[in-house]
Amino acid sequence: MSANSAGGEAGNYASRFVKLAWLSLAQLVRRPSHSRRAEAARRAARHVLWLAAGLGVAIIVLMFMLDAWGIGLMPTRGSPSLWWVRILTDLAKEKYVLWTLAGLLLAIAFVAPALRGSSRSLLLGLGTRLQFLFLAVGISNLVTDVLKWGVGRGRPFVGGEANAFNFSHFAWDRAYYSFPSGHATTAFALAFAVSALWPKARMVMAVYALIIAATRLVLLSHHPSDVVAGALVGIICAMFVRYWFAARRLGFAIQRDGSIVSLAGPSAARFKRVARGASAP
Repeated sequence: MSANSAGGEAGNYASRFVKLAWLSLAQLVRRPSHSRRAEAARRAARHVLWLAAGLGVAIIVLMFMLDAWGIGLMPTRGSPSLWWVRILTDLAKEKYVLWTLAGLLLAIAFVAPALRGSSRSLLLGLGTRLQFLFLAVGISNLVTDVLKWGVGRGRPFVGGEANAFNFSHFAWDRAYYSFPSGHATTAFALAFAVSALWPKARMVMAVYALIIAATRLVLLSHHPSDVVAGALVGIICAMFVRYWFAARRLGFAIQRDGSIVSLAGPSAARFKRVARGASAP
């Protein structure tokens, strides 16, 4: 192969890469086009209202009646026997989840420009769904970080006692970043987002989110109300991102009653066929 042809192929790949990257970002901010987006917005608003009201009451009840009692039942912080709980809780660490999703998106961004036809469409469809997961988790955690800073609630036993009303608003101190729980936000946002794309995974993701929530209590990282608040933020923000994608016909469809359903996406069988085709001589 000559240097000129090699350089030409590299130039073509680079131009395709830039074009695909630009289009993948542009599709996220284009004007919404779905004719039923108003119905979906009204339906989502009703669900958010009921969810916020129900879990909001639960948060208040927990803060006044159960938080101090509940954390008093937990093992001593830093107990060596809890090593496995510390491993489990990291499965919902924000940076681990986001870096994993970002790595998958980058892999698709580098591979897709070299493909053609259905193979590229398959990868781009997966990329759109990974964008949804990334934004559902990322935006949820941005909201949680702002709330943590503003509320400034002390973590369990900060100050030496089980005080559920130990606050230092707008403090730049992680000891006062208890409300809401960031791990719970990540777990429930991811659980909702994955279930929205692949409904058959709903039960598995619900168990995952509940396990993460329990680890935050056992490790004395949060009060029970912090975990419920994190779940509330994660679910509501993920619902908003789902509506954003559906209104732009990205990965979701809006039915006549305003409900949002996932579109048929890349299947494991199709990925196997593409992989076999890519590896064939």
